[in-house]
Amino acid sequence: MGEPQVTIKVDDETGRWSVDSVPMILVPQHFFLNNHLAVEAALGAERLEEILRPAGYKSAYVWCEKEAAFHGLSGVEVFRHYMKRLSQRGWAQFDVLEVDEAAGTGRIRVRHSSLVDEARAKAGRKLCYMFNSWFEGSLEYVMASAGHPRTLKAREVYCRAEGRHDHCLFEVTPAEG
Repeated sequence: MGEPQVTIKVDDETGRWSVDSVPMILVPQHFFLNNHLAVEAALGAERLEEILRPAGYKSAYVWCEKEAAFHGLSGVEVFRHYMKRLSQRGWAQFDVLEVDEAAGTGRIRVRHSSLVDEARAKAGRKLCYMFNSWFEGSLEYVMASAGHPRTLKAREVYCRAEGRHDHCLFEVTPAEG
């Protein structure tokens, strides 16, 4: 493994990490997964996604807004930058297969998802639903910043954890109604 592909700054006084002036927290994957799956076991996957959706959406939207300003990015390059940064931070490898800013559509392949560790690689169900709201928030930011606000809906078409694929696939489309 090489050096991080992002610059991490550590505040000497607080110990807080930041990347591009955004505060970060570093935790082991198993710590995050164990907590996530404990809440999912208590509430059910559908309810957990429902609860996580607004926070994930807002976080993606605000992150794109801040990064666009910090790096002078606009349009689809903001979305591609978000996918790159998520990939660099260990969530997964996010490959933008298609994105159409005007139509509000996209297809994203997710390889090596941190939500599908080896113990859950054959869970027989979709585990990466948390990413849906991230795709919605980031692409809705792109559309709004271009003057074309639109509500989008992302869905996990299939997941590596279902046991039939070596990656996950997501689609983003305009929301119905």
